Amino acid sequence: MARGAPEPVPLPHPRETPDLIGHDHAEALLSAAFRSGRLPHAWLVGGPAGVGKTTLAYRFARYLLAAETVTGASADPEADLSVPETSAVFRQVAAASHPDLLGIERPIDPKQGRRTGDLPVDQVRRIAPFLHLTASGGGWRIVVVDDADRMNRNSANAILKILEEPPRRTVLILVSDQPGALLPTLRSRCRRLKLSPVPEPRILELLERRMPDLRPDERIVLARLAEGAPGRALSLAAAGGHAVYTDLLERLRQLPSLDWVAVHALGDRVAATGAETLYRQVSDQLQGILQRIVRLVATGQLEHEVMPGERLCLTDLAGMANLDRWLQVWDNTGRLFRRADQANLDRKQTILAAFNELRAAL
Repeated sequence: MARGAPEPVPLPHPRETPDLIGHDHAEALLSAAFRSGRLPHAWLVGGPAGVGKTTLAYRFARYLLAAETVTGASADPEADLSVPETSAVFRQVAAASHPDLLGIERPIDPKQGRRTGDLPVDQVRRIAPFLHLTASGGGWRIVVVDDADRMNRNSANAILKILEEPPRRTVLILVSDQPGALLPTLRSRCRRLKLSPVPEPRILELLERRMPDLRPDERIVLARLAEGAPGRALSLAAAGGHAVYTDLLERLRQLPSLDWVAVHALGDRVAATGAETLYRQVSDQLQGILQRIVRLVATGQLEHEVMPGERLCLTDLAGMANLDRWLQVWDNTGRLFRRADQANLDRKQTILAAFNELRAAL
């Protein structure tokens, strides 16, 4: 890893995030649904990881909880869902202490220090008794279920029972990167709302506002790596994503040879205590680079250059093996990282194995 790369810094939880970029139409749709007086009791918000789905869900929850009346006189097509950060509702939602809002998400595994792979049924079973309580002031009871596609069958069935007979004045918001992975019967009972990737200029504006210390060239690289997902751009920035990508390209330029001293140093860095986020960056970005090589070999084109010099590097690599071989490398490294996650394997050895897979392929 390049020296001087910043250590990962924590990002605010979506319930603490005051702004949302690039989804004005979705906000107007939700506002109009509320103001119509016929608000659907269940929503399924889908879209790419990091695009702003959970942020939108909590933003809508704040909007409902802060509303002084059940309906408005008319639907304002320009309405957004903003609630002042100074309001009591905003502060309560940010602190996860509002009595009428329940957030459901995958718990943290204390041994591994990261979220569990599945959303367990014991978390989902908290929803039914919560929704049957009377809301304070006769208002709404709202549940936000993050990573809904990670529910196992028991969890999904528990949600389905709630959707079949929802209590009055309740709203359930399911957030999912892969809505198609949910049960068809569950999807059919939700109003669907899909968020599209955010244009790159809007992400650049966000990075400039939230990460003012970044150089302009760093912001461009991070925005391109984010592929339309503002949350991913911020996560990349917080974990030194520019330095990670620079280092990975430097290692790949040496193929079919490798500087094993540098690769071991990278392995030591991701294996250090508290370096889970950095490891995620390295594994995700390496998989992303391999995906770009596969596309390049398959189509003969690179959609865009993330950083100067990348096109030449990936073009050289693409010429070293055929499409079947690159697909095999991409699949093998993906399975390697998934197996390492499932079995909690040594992070350094996983990175070394991934680079050995690359070297052996060429």
